[in-house]
Amino acid sequence: MTLFIVGGAGYIGSHMVKLAHLAGYKVITLDNLSTGHRDAVLYGEFEYCDISDFNRLTELFKKYTPDAVMHFSAYSLVGESVSDPYKYYQNNIVGTLNLLKVMIDNGCQNFIFSSTAAVFGNPEYSPIDEAHPKNPINPYGKSKLMIEQILEDFDKAYGLKYVVFRYFNAAGHDESGELTERHNPETHLFPLVMQAVRGERETISIYGNDYDTKDGTCVRDYIHVNDLSQAHLKGVEYLLSGDVDSKVYNLGNGKGFSVKEIIEKVKEITKKDFKVIEDERRDGDPATLIASSERAKKELGFSPKIDKIDDIIKTLV
Repeated sequence: MTLFIVGGAGYIGSHMVKLAHLAGYKVITLDNLSTGHRDAVLYGEFEYCDISDFNRLTELFKKYTPDAVMHFSAYSLVGESVSDPYKYYQNNIVGTLNLLKVMIDNGCQNFIFSSTAAVFGNPEYSPIDEAHPKNPINPYGKSKLMIEQILEDFDKAYGLKYVVFRYFNAAGHDESGELTERHNPETHLFPLVMQAVRGERETISIYGNDYDTKDGTCVRDYIHVNDLSQAHLKGVEYLLSGDVDSKVYNLGNGKGFSVKEIIEKVKEITKKDFKVIEDERRDGDPATLIASSERAKKELGFSPKIDKIDDIIKTLV
């Protein structure tokens, strides 16, 4: 089976490429390298491609005739989506529509979509299950929810089958050390804290200390990137198994850790100290996001293997 991994040069995408290759798929990475890294694509084949380029996409679909597509090519910075919503709607919605049109035109009917907990906005209850009301509070979350709604219509109209994974916070590295997390600029908590551990930055900022949480800092559910990738493999297997219904799943550990807790846990494990600064809140950050993955566990057999925060941190050290 041939699998297109769009955005496979990025953090989650590169881990996905490796696991899909090891699982026996013929893997083709499509990436424009705007945020990804060519040297992170260690397996399969690489094709330079922007999802806005209809002709290039068409050429690649005809060349490889993929059986399924995984889409990791969204812009995903909450703060940037607030300050530059055009960039997010143009890439995340228009670009994805372009990709879906080429899929339909070329008879590829299996789609795995990387969605987000940001579609829920401020939680009404926790942990958050799939039935939770969707009320995104930033353009990033809105762009993802729009694609989820578009996919429903494309299933009814064109028979496109999909699995949507809404995940919370991906963290950790491949345990072999082959792959890491590299963003420029870096915005994710774990790599930023590890930079402080290595002396590559002088301070770590906590954005907001007055949220309605146990210690005033944001609480998040962290899932190891390889567990996330394994869930995507199960999603592909489900779609390729035959006459199936489209599905939506939340993915996480079901456990919440505050920013302060993560920082203190890293200090404890690494035995390194560094300066922590309390800063203003960022626009669009909900206080708490914790997932319920019960549906994915029951229906897909999803079971996180690296589910303790200490073990996630140890894959970074």
